[in-house]
Amino acid sequence: MSKLTKNQKLALEKIEAGKSYTLTEAAEKVKEVTFTKFDASLDIDVRLGVDPRKANQMVRGVVTLPHGTGKQVRVLVLCNPDAEAAAKAAGADYVGLDEYIDKIKQGWTDVDVIITQPAIMGKIGALGRVLGPRGLMPNPKSGTVTNDVAKAVEEVKKGKIDFKVDKNGIVHTSIGKVSFTAEQMADNAREFINTLIKLKPAAAKGTYIKSIYLSSTMSPGIKVDSKSIGE
Repeated sequence: MSKLTKNQKLALEKIEAGKSYTLTEAAEKVKEVTFTKFDASLDIDVRLGVDPRKANQMVRGVVTLPHGTGKQVRVLVLCNPDAEAAAKAAGADYVGLDEYIDKIKQGWTDVDVIITQPAIMGKIGALGRVLGPRGLMPNPKSGTVTNDVAKAVEEVKKGKIDFKVDKNGIVHTSIGKVSFTAEQMADNAREFINTLIKLKPAAAKGTYIKSIYLSSTMSPGIKVDSKSIGE
């Protein structure tokens, strides 16, 4: 087992073992225990009482974070020529079609989100092998396959993210930056958790929200008292 660094020891000393913090307290604690020299991401891990192997217990959705993600999201729009101007005006970083499809086939994936139109999906299907493993494949459920590409770009730029439960029943995603105020961090976390609650599958039995942890890049996790979400 590797030895703890000085900063790791300091971080652990600031966390009370076995304690569950309110959402705001947890956000404040994350700021206390983050010692990175860069603006670390704020991560959330929620363990759900679902069996993702069953189709009727899959949890997947989108949420627009009140204070955004804190990072510049690079957006590629693959669309017909008549939609290019609107996509560019909405803030898309890259707009086009065949030239970008060719680049992706050659391995280019230097973007965070790809948005396209339903009529274009036939051309993009062949890119699944490249885009799928990177989580970049456009999907109607996440709002990235739409005829209103301009609106989709605006939503992503404002802080819209998509998520889904993994095979272990955990939803993990980044919901901001440690440079945010504790209140902003808590607001984003609360919006995310409330969205998860709304998506509870009818087939899920027993406790749905089993545990919630907030952390930052390289920091220990801070356990959140799920009863404090509405506070």
